[in-house]
Amino acid sequence: MSAATSPSERRVSARIGAISESATLAVDAKAKALKAAGRPVIGFGAGEPDFPTPDYIVDAAVEACRNPKYHRYTPAGGLPELKAAIAEKTLRDSGYEVDASQILVTNGGKQAIYEAFAAILDPGDEVIVPAPYWTTYPESIRLAGGVPVEVVADETTGYRVSVEQLEAARTEKTKVVLFVSPSNPTGAVYSEADAEAIGRWVVEHGLWVMTDEIYEHLVYGDATFTSLPAIVPELRDKCIVVNGVAKTYAMTGWRVGWIIGPKDVVKAATNLQSHATSNVSNVAQIAALAAVSGPLDAVAEMRTAFDRRRGIVVRMLNEIDGVFCPEPEGAFYAYPAVKDLLGKEIRGKRPATTVELAALILDEAEVAVVPGEAFGTPGYLRLSYALSDEDLIEGVSRIQKLLGEAKA
Repeated sequence: MSAATSPSERRVSARIGAISESATLAVDAKAKALKAAGRPVIGFGAGEPDFPTPDYIVDAAVEACRNPKYHRYTPAGGLPELKAAIAEKTLRDSGYEVDASQILVTNGGKQAIYEAFAAILDPGDEVIVPAPYWTTYPESIRLAGGVPVEVVADETTGYRVSVEQLEAARTEKTKVVLFVSPSNPTGAVYSEADAEAIGRWVVEHGLWVMTDEIYEHLVYGDATFTSLPAIVPELRDKCIVVNGVAKTYAMTGWRVGWIIGPKDVVKAATNLQSHATSNVSNVAQIAALAAVSGPLDAVAEMRTAFDRRRGIVVRMLNEIDGVFCPEPEGAFYAYPAVKDLLGKEIRGKRPATTVELAALILDEAEVAVVPGEAFGTPGYLRLSYALSDEDLIEGVSRIQKLLGEAKA
């Protein structure tokens, strides 16, 4: 081993050095920096509601700040009253009955995802990851020692994978299947029949499934949310549910998520968290308690606004020659295919990738979007429509004008 590669000379470990920066957060940070510098940038990058956290949740947090009880360490796995409330909320919203001992409260959904994978994966275990995927999934799998195996769905299927695709990807090393509906980045929602078919396939092959339900309340039109362990009870002993308050209650910055799973796995993940971070902020947990115990009026109002914006963004994107955007059925993202624009001349440049196209859109139209490479599928762009109607229309109008100049 040369001196340049010896452990004493390596400044950053290979494991951590291999992690990519969150592309969505990077785009959002760049957009905010440009705005701070005085440029009229409109950002479609960050996946967070543009609404404030409801007052009753904030009020609960303020009261918690004044209570000395919450100035001290609390159980690493979460406040008992919050875990009990999450169990009640899960039965109410998903039809899935769980015990508080099956729940671990985490610092947001990202920590939940990592700790869940860390608790069940051994080095070399494979995880089937439908793509397009949220950027954090494969990185968390790799950090936990696993190997992400991508299964790609495109716009022709509404970005939904089939059982046949999953079966083609299964090997003797496959341990976990990731299931996300509604989906980030595509807004795809699986029908109950398709979700059940995937669940039955998981059971048939004795696999684990991790299902991310963070967008459960953000579905539109005839689409419905389906909780996998509720409709396929046989997989509950090998099922981990990840969820949180971020999207439903406009609480992205409060950082409260959770894991629901078999007691032994939850105990193992709790042990990990006890050394990594200890308890989640007590103030944030009390805010989350108010959220999950309270009404869903706020999310109903947000959903109405998102549904309206969904129609606007899809219509405007599909008016651009060379762009095709399926109508998303959930979450708050549009994921248009822009492959037909690559290589065409736009203001003297010929972007060959969607990374280059996104950079061109930012430079020329002052609009921030996330390229599909971040989600495992080059040739696409992700636009979050969780922003005001005015900014949405102005931003897409700028994109229309710029891309409308494309020529062979």
